[in-house]
Amino acid sequence: MIKNIEIKARCADPERIRKILNGLGSECIGIDHQIDTYFRVKEGRLKLRQGNIENALIYYVRPDMPGPKPSDVLLHPTPDSTSLSTLLEASLGVLARVDKLREIHFIDNVKFHLDEVKGLGSFVEIEAIDQDGDLDTDHLRAQCHHYLQLFGIEPDELLHDSYSDQLLKAGF
Repeated sequence: MIKNIEIKARCADPERIRKILNGLGSECIGIDHQIDTYFRVKEGRLKLRQGNIENALIYYVRPDMPGPKPSDVLLHPTPDSTSLSTLLEASLGVLARVDKLREIHFIDNVKFHLDEVKGLGSFVEIEAIDQDGDLDTDHLRAQCHHYLQLFGIEPDELLHDSYSDQLLKAGF
């Protein structure tokens, strides 16, 4: 299981965030057109991500709250996900689909997303990731707070839930 602390916020000026990331020497691995299909599950969230860079079945448990929040993630790479998608849709049912363009950056163990989500707008995500169990939660949380301040993200810009929840509330 991967542990991380993450934030998601509305982003009125993605270019400003991109310039900050580039100035910090981030590694941009590209722009990924991703379709995330969320399935009906009893607890947590289960989604199948289909993109040109990232493809995975992802299960995670994360509280819905504003600001940096802990997330426990199980991730299984799925290079060919068409038949898996059909199986999951038939057995669990689809809760929501999120269609987005995601620009992916890394600085050390911190992953940044500049997202343009169809039907919702522009967002920035910060994920401080502990892949190996070497980093404690306080360190991960401090990393998120550092970038929140550096990017000038205001409390009212923070989202407490997922894109799928936002789309469902908006009636998509």
